Amino acid sequence: MSKSCCPPAPERARTTEFDADDLARMCKALSHPARVQLLRHLIDHGECYFGNLADVLPLAPSTISQHVTILKEAGLIEGSADVQRVCYCVNRDRLAQLKQAIGAL
Repeated sequence: MSKSCCPPAPERARTTEFDADDLARMCKALSHPARVQLLRHLIDHGECYFGNLADVLPLAPSTISQHVTILKEAGLIEGSADVQRVCYCVNRDRLAQLKQAIGAL
């Protein structure tokens, strides 16, 4: 019998069930460095207008818009329309769900 190079995982109770598809959707949204940076910026600054998000990364506004759309579709950020512009912020509940689901792996 061959010796395993990894020790067995400690037994731990699963405290939280999560939807694997939902977790995969959130992880996929964070699979691009630009989206991670945008999310980090919103976490650090609380809220931000789209024009200011365009200043976070050296990307075209249309590219940033695509990244923002993916983060919104995953539920990680929210946008509220002002008269002339959109303000974005982190969906704190959704971020907590992501952290909890990853912790339950």
